[in-house]
Amino acid sequence: MAATLPTDDLGALEARLWDELVTAARTRGHAWRTPVLATAGGAAGVDARVVVLREVEAPTRELVFFTDARSPKLAQIAAHPQATLVMWSAELGWQLRLGVQLGLENSGLAVSSRWARLKMTPAAQDYLSPLPPGTPLGAHPAPERGSREHFAVVTAQVRVMDWLALDPAGHRRAVFDGHGARWIQP
Repeated sequence: MAATLPTDDLGALEARLWDELVTAARTRGHAWRTPVLATAGGAAGVDARVVVLREVEAPTRELVFFTDARSPKLAQIAAHPQATLVMWSAELGWQLRLGVQLGLENSGLAVSSRWARLKMTPAAQDYLSPLPPGTPLGAHPAPERGSREHFAVVTAQVRVMDWLALDPAGHRRAVFDGHGARWIQP
């Protein structure tokens, strides 16, 4: 069921999209909480995976997710920091594509403070695995449990928002970027 907009005002729509992103980061089960991150690299030249949206800072247009510092995606991000996040909400009938510039941190206050909040939760186990992501099981002797050194923070600075609403009454699409906000052909 598509969500209707109270207005055709692009400013109101952009504010609504940021509100929805903030809600997604705070709400388990929200469709936009687990977007697909597509990066350059990998065996096919491109790679995509689901990430968990952890934080959204609307005023600075920044999204945050976490990863294992041993993951192949870190080398991909370091080599090509431009990426796309894709989100779909069947409830809203909305797709959101975000063109982003990625940044990586695996040390410092920003990482330590986030680890302090995460380390006592079940999610911490994702970063304490003794083996790097993608390691064949049974191929190596099981090393000691990992440590916080494998926890990394990825920031995604939003450069472009491409919103598409699918609606039986007519699809609508808008883009928000450095050139401003505009309606475009769906």
